[in-house]
Amino acid sequence: MSFEVKDFGRTSAGEQVRLYTLKNSDGTEAVFTDLGAAWVSMKVADKNGNFDDVIFGYDTPEIYEKNPTSCGECVGRNANRTGNAAFMIDGVKYQIAKNDNGINNLHSGPDYWKSRVFSAGTEESKLGSKVTFSLFSKDMDQGYPGNLSFSVSYTLKEDNSVSIEYKASSDRTTLCNPTNHCYFNLAGHGSGSILDQEVWINADSYTPTDRYSIPDGRILPVAGTPMDFTVMKPIGKDIGADFEPLKFGNGYDHNYVLNQYDGKIRLVAKAADKKTGRILKVYTDLPGMQFYCGNSLKSQAPGKGGADYAFRTGYCFETQFYPDAVNKPEWPSPLLKKGEEYHHYTIYKFGV
Repeated sequence: MSFEVKDFGRTSAGEQVRLYTLKNSDGTEAVFTDLGAAWVSMKVADKNGNFDDVIFGYDTPEIYEKNPTSCGECVGRNANRTGNAAFMIDGVKYQIAKNDNGINNLHSGPDYWKSRVFSAGTEESKLGSKVTFSLFSKDMDQGYPGNLSFSVSYTLKEDNSVSIEYKASSDRTTLCNPTNHCYFNLAGHGSGSILDQEVWINADSYTPTDRYSIPDGRILPVAGTPMDFTVMKPIGKDIGADFEPLKFGNGYDHNYVLNQYDGKIRLVAKAADKKTGRILKVYTDLPGMQFYCGNSLKSQAPGKGGADYAFRTGYCFETQFYPDAVNKPEWPSPLLKKGEEYHHYTIYKFGV
C-alpha cells in the first residue's frame, strides 16, 4: 500500500489544490482531490488483467470548481432534493436557496461544497492507504443551522474496495445527509453507453416523486414494475418503459428503499459489465440509495483525456437518507442533533 500527493493547480481564488493517489499491491489506484473532496479516478483490472479508469472525472481544478455534472464530489450538507427549499427544525422554519426548477433545492446549492478546498491528511492504516478531508461549515452556511465539523475519509483496501467514512457533529440540531456523486462505467469512463451493463439493487420498494423529483410521501413496491432490480438486469432493458416515474425522471433517477436497514453495513447493489468482466458491489449502513443513470448528461465539459460524458454514459449509486426526508417525519430522519455524531459508511468494492 502507498500514497502520493502532488499539486493539481489553483482555484480561481488562488487556493492550492492537490491530488492524493492511493495504491494497493494489486496495482489498483484511486485518486482524490481536496477540491470538493472529490473522487477523481479509479483504475481497476478487467478479466484479462488490463487496467482502466472506471469513474468520471476532470483534468483541471478549473472544471472541478464548477463541476457541472457533480463528478465524484462529496455533496453536503444535504444531498438530493428538498421540497420547496424549506424545512422545520424545533418549530423554526429554514428557507434555503431555490436552485432546482425555481421551486426546490438540489444538493444544497448554489453555494456547493464542490467549490471549496478541504483540509487533508493521509495515513497508512491496518485497513489500507487513507486520505481524510475535513471542512468546517459555519452556522447558517447554505442556510442550515449549526456550526458543523465534517470529515470524509477514503480508504483503498487490499480487496480493491474504497471505503468512504463520513463523520459530522454540530452545536445545533441541523440537517446532515452527505453522499458521494461518483459516476461509474465499468467498461471505462470514456467508453460510451452504459445501457448494456447490468444492475441488481437490494430494494423491494422505492419512493415515487412528483414531476419535479420530490417524493410524494408514498413507499411503493417495485414488483411488477420497470423499477424492479431485485433480479440483475441490463440498465437499458426497461429504462424507456411507458411508466410515469420513468417519464418524470427521464429514466432512472430514483431513491430505493434499501432492504435490511438496521444501522449495519450490508450489500445493497451490484453492477457488472460482461465485456470486461468487471463487477462492482456497493455496501452501506444507510437506508436509501439514489440510482441515477446520467439522463441529464450532455457533454457539459470535457472529461479526463477529452472523454465525452454524454447522455447515459455513467450511473451513480448515491447512498443517503431519502430525498426530502426532513419534511417526512415518518421516514428515517436526516437530522443531526446537537451533541450527537453523524457516522456512516459506504463501500464500493471492485472485482471481476
